[in-house]
Amino acid sequence: MSDQDKGLGRMLVMEVGRVTEAAAIACAKWNGRGDVKAADGAATDAMRSELSRINIQGKVVIGEGEMDEAPMLYIGEELGTGEGPAVDIAVDPLEGTTLCAKAMPNALAVLAISERGGLLHAPDMYMDKIAVGPGLPEGVVDLDRSVKENLEAVAKGRGKPINEVTACILDRPRHAEIIQAVRDAGASVQLISDGDIAGVIWTTDPDQTNVDIYLGSGGAPEGVLAAAALRCTGGQMQGRLLPANDAERERATKMGADVNKKYTVDEMASGDVIFSATGVTDGSLLKGVHFRGDFAETETVVMRSVTGTVRRVKTTFRDIGTKLAML
Repeated sequence: MSDQDKGLGRMLVMEVGRVTEAAAIACAKWNGRGDVKAADGAATDAMRSELSRINIQGKVVIGEGEMDEAPMLYIGEELGTGEGPAVDIAVDPLEGTTLCAKAMPNALAVLAISERGGLLHAPDMYMDKIAVGPGLPEGVVDLDRSVKENLEAVAKGRGKPINEVTACILDRPRHAEIIQAVRDAGASVQLISDGDIAGVIWTTDPDQTNVDIYLGSGGAPEGVLAAAALRCTGGQMQGRLLPANDAERERATKMGADVNKKYTVDEMASGDVIFSATGVTDGSLLKGVHFRGDFAETETVVMRSVTGTVRRVKTTFRDIGTKLAML
């Protein structure tokens, strides 16, 4: 048996890509129309429909909410045909709902699967994150070091001066001190309004995105999805849960998460992992969905940890009106 056939099996790679393609096409019809719920709902419906056709015994561990909060793709929902490998599923059918609603860059449809037990069951709360792409010494960054120390380590690892290092940070008031610390250290800041999965993924290809490091807090479920991508590419990431109150601490404990732990990328996404993201709107890493008459064009990146492969897939769909009617 080859390495490609171990774990989840190589045929699942393209299946996972098809799921995010379907979700992206479905919600792209809502680009710029200002309806966040309709866009997210369209992506969710399409993703669930496609997942139900795959030969897996799937269980959602990162989803759209709890069973009593979300009609589908809820945590604990079982998906797939019931045949094939047992897998954990992490979804963000539309990463950047506001970006899609306003036709702004970098909205994505995102999915990760792993062998059962491979994905951290992260509660819906904030997580402090730091991430870098491949090609750097192990342990080059650490949440417990200062911003300046981490930037200096990345600059040294990349073999360039610190004034050529760029940090991606969510544009939020809570990040004011981090932003200032980056600038005081002599590095640059690239602010994003939404979509921190995309921000972390950008670190995997700094030559294209000009992003060397991701810093700051964002959703913990999104942190697990981002960790899945970094696991496939050899990047590094640490995350620490940031419960806002006792209720969030209790919820994290019930889900088996440790609020005091500094999770590594391997602890957030382990075993054989497949990650896929399809552009919904044009972005730094992927083009969005483009409709041309009765055609639709998509761009997807699909990654797998066991082989270290990263595939960029450009797809043209014919008779798109029929396909959308089926979703």
